[in-house]
Amino acid sequence: MKTKVILFLSGVLLSTGALQAQANQECATTAALAYSDAKAKNYDAAWTRIQTLRKECPTYHIATYQYGERILKDRLDKAPDAEKKEIAQDLINIYNERLQHFPSKTDAGEVKADIAQLSFDVKLGTSEDQFEAFDKAFKQNPNSLNAKSLYTYFYLLVELQDAGKKDLQDVFDKYDVVIAKLEEQENETAQSLAELIEKQEAGEELSAKEKTRLNAYEKNLVAYSAVKGSINAKLGQRADCDNLIPLYSKDFDAKRGDTEWLKRVNSRLSAKDCTEDPLFVKVSEALHELEPSASSAYSLGQLAESKGNTAKAMEYYNQAAELQKDPSVRANIYYRIANNMKSKGQFGQARNMYRKAISAKPSLGRAYLQIANMIAQSANNCGDTAFEKRAVYWKAAEYADRAARVDPSISGTANETASAYRGRAPQRSDIFQNDMQGKTINIGCWIGESVRVPNL
Repeated sequence: MKTKVILFLSGVLLSTGALQAQANQECATTAALAYSDAKAKNYDAAWTRIQTLRKECPTYHIATYQYGERILKDRLDKAPDAEKKEIAQDLINIYNERLQHFPSKTDAGEVKADIAQLSFDVKLGTSEDQFEAFDKAFKQNPNSLNAKSLYTYFYLLVELQDAGKKDLQDVFDKYDVVIAKLEEQENETAQSLAELIEKQEAGEELSAKEKTRLNAYEKNLVAYSAVKGSINAKLGQRADCDNLIPLYSKDFDAKRGDTEWLKRVNSRLSAKDCTEDPLFVKVSEALHELEPSASSAYSLGQLAESKGNTAKAMEYYNQAAELQKDPSVRANIYYRIANNMKSKGQFGQARNMYRKAISAKPSLGRAYLQIANMIAQSANNCGDTAFEKRAVYWKAAEYADRAARVDPSISGTANETASAYRGRAPQRSDIFQNDMQGKTINIGCWIGESVRVPNL
């Protein structure tokens, strides 16, 4: 009897194994045909098999969902508006199925961000639903939102505030978070770009991959600049002194012992130059009493500067820069110090401060442009011969070029400046007459750099 049971169970197991093997083979065959059609952009045939794989072999391979996404995106681009919502919903299902079956190979934050952006693009759900979707994605992974999605996230919040469904303070708080994330991404990109530019300027040939990366970095910087401009435009008059002063004045007495609140208020009033209102003085002094910090030191510097005490202002600004942990804010402080030194003709010291600003924020193109301007202003003082003095303009043009490349928001001005400086530099006839083609000129005085004369 036992022998019969054993034989029966063995038969069942063998039969089950055979069926499983057959099912696996069918999945493999269907997948091979589906993926091949998708690669060839024969999307209709591929989609039929993708549907079969989703139903019968959902865990076969992540490529099922990758190709499914590609097919549906193509359909979405070509579909009339009346059909977009249905296709978008199927694409959302694809995203969720991938997350369900391949969680270790799928970033949940990115999936939620893609779903949120898709819902907004095709108008799925209410504005509240769309905002909450972005909010969940951002909270799960702040890096999951690209520049476009960060703008949409903030745009929806402002729309909700306009409709009376969100507070103005919510808008300000989210603005800080979104801009900080954009600048973080922007600075990382600018740093990577700067490394490749330096390699180029050193005369090294970039590999094909490096050239591709360089182009991508420059395009991304353009996108970041455009998005930041759009976000600031969307914030608009909500962030002017007329709105900020009454908003924060009503809460000052209750919040004067709240360090974090004082920091936020201080930062916003400072950024919008609402420094002449008595509220700014009260906030700055209260903050400095509770917790002397970069923010309070900077504010006291602004107060000293507004009263004409430049030396005291510079003392506070330097202290603020040393204490400041946020690189973008630190860069702005160094930039302000540098501008003050530049206005006094202290070009060498100003350049050091501009470089500190650039080190903190590699995308700060205006700092490069200021250095370019100082170099150009010094052309007559930093060379022995007429040719050498005019050659200084080549160095000024190099800095203007760098400004345009790392900061697309000022590229127009920077490129025009670089062109103007090259127009003042020695021309082909001058180079030929002085036999200087390809030679290196060491520039003296405070500049202390060299420039290579172009080859004819």
